[in-house]
Parts: sequence; structure tokens; C-alpha cells
Amino acid sequence: MEGLTSEKKSSDEISSTERVKVLIIGSGPAGYTAAIYASRANLAPVLYEGMQPGGQLTTTTEVENYPGYPDGTTGPAMMEDFKKQAERFGTDVRMGHATAADLSQRPFKITIDGDKVIEAETVIISTGATAKYLGIEDETKYAGSGVSACATCDGFFYRGKKVAVVGGGDTACEEALYLAGLAEKVYMIVRRDVFRASQVMQDRVFANPKIEVLWKHQTLGLTGDGVVEGVRLVKNKGEDNEEEVNLAIDGFFLAIGHTPNSEIFKDYLTTDEVGYIDTVSGTSKTNVEGVFACGDVMDSHYRQAVTAAGSGCRAAMDAERFLGEN
Repeated sequence: MEGLTSEKKSSDEISSTERVKVLIIGSGPAGYTAAIYASRANLAPVLYEGMQPGGQLTTTTEVENYPGYPDGTTGPAMMEDFKKQAERFGTDVRMGHATAADLSQRPFKITIDGDKVIEAETVIISTGATAKYLGIEDETKYAGSGVSACATCDGFFYRGKKVAVVGGGDTACEEALYLAGLAEKVYMIVRRDVFRASQVMQDRVFANPKIEVLWKHQTLGLTGDGVVEGVRLVKNKGEDNEEEVNLAIDGFFLAIGHTPNSEIFKDYLTTDEVGYIDTVSGTSKTNVEGVFACGDVMDSHYRQAVTAAGSGCRAAMDAERFLGEN
């Protein structure tokens, strides 16, 4: 989770207040890029890293699809590069996460760690989204070693291998189809006996010979020595014909959705039904003037480091223009 949490303290418990021009909440590619642009524009931005400094990318071991890294790099190393570049131009990068927000008027008031209030002329929200997981212990054990929540990010490493995708919606179908273009075999692990996906996506999955749908299967755990080598499933759980199924796989992809980290802003900002912050098309502008959103907290579709960085650039430029006009 980047940048925020839902815990709150009453106003009489707040210990200090500070005034800034630009406050950036979140430290993934979007937040750091916004910081680079804002600091180069002499806006003296303050950035709070949040509960997961560097964002979701820090859980990715290998990054080979970001321009400028011809030999590839790791997610943590890339985010450290972004951070250094932002600090080089004067960004004040701090530890801490937003626990409350008052966007009713300028200056906006953001509470950090329930203890400090930042009064900001503009706010850039780059708090990201959190991938939904099944909650089994092995997901953590094999994180970055065979477990992924992004086929576009990590599918390349499974060329010619066997992988499994968990989920039955459009996202799961999209991930399975993408992986089928790379992997030798794709298993779709579907909890029910029907898809939730649109008919067109179902038809594409059924037409792909590399994809095998495992109906009424649930994941029990993963196996492997250091990396994922297999998955343990239960078929027809709770029924008379319940049975355990073991499959040899090299990669385990979660495609059961993401939760945007927007909860503390919902009283002021419009979002879609899931919670992704709405922005004016082609900009980072929200429904509150002076508040901007970038990265995965407003992008339910692409969710890539490079698109997040681009939206962070837009947010900083939008904030600069807003300050210039006001």
C-alpha cells in the first residue's frame, strides 16, 4: 500500500502543522516522477513514501521492459534510482503515510501518521493500488520467485514454461491470453463452474489451445525449492467427489483484482465503483481543483511503471500550471 492508511486521530491529538506548495503522497514511479518534475520547477515538493516505499514495483525482482535499462534491473533498484533523482533536484523525501485528509478547502490538510498536519497548496495523490491475494502463506513465501500479480510485467520470464492464472473475470482472461502467447501451457484456476468474464473474453479463452480451464478448483498451496515448481489444488471442495489435484507449474499469477488506495479521499473525490480516482480525460485533474491523481490509484487498465511515470509527469505539470494561475 503506497502512502496512506485509514487510521485517524482527533484534531486535538495532532501535534504540529507545516505549510508546503506541493505535497506528493506515495513513492512509486508516479510519485517519484511527479517529484522530479515538481522539484525542477522550483516547487519544493514534499513527498511521503507511504507504508511501502517505492510502491508495488519493489515486489518485482526483474524489470526488463522499462526504457533506459537495456540490461534490465530490479524493482527495488529502479525505485532507488527514481528516489535519488528526485532528491538530487531538491525533493524532500520523507518516511510516513497519510492517515487522514481534508480536501474541503485550500490549503488542503493531510495528516501524516496521525500526528502531523501538512497544509498544502496542491496535492498529488500517487498512493497506488494493492493487488488482491488469496491469503495463503505460500504467496508471501514465493513472492518474486514464481508468484506475480502482473502478467504483462513478469510473463516474459515464463516463455516456454507452464503457468497458472487464478481468477474468472475479464482480467484473468486477459492475463491468460497474454501468457498463452509466451508460455507452453496456461492453466486457469476458476473457483466456480462459470466465468464472470464477458462473453467475448470467454470465447477467446476457449478458442486458445494453450489454455486449460480448471473449473471448481481452489488453491491450497504452492510447492518448490526456493521457486514455484507446483501448485496444490482442491477440486469440488465440500462435495462428495472432492479431490486434491497437484500440477507442475513454473509461475503462479493472481488475477482477482486490485484495490486502489483511495479510502481517505473518498469523502471529497469522485471515484469509480471500485475506488479508482476519476480524472479529467487526458489530465491528472480530479473534481477538486488543486488536487491531482496519478499512477495506479487512478489507472485500472494499464498498471505499468512506464505509464505510471508518465502520469506522474502530467500531475506535476498540472500542479505547476494550477499554482501559476492561482
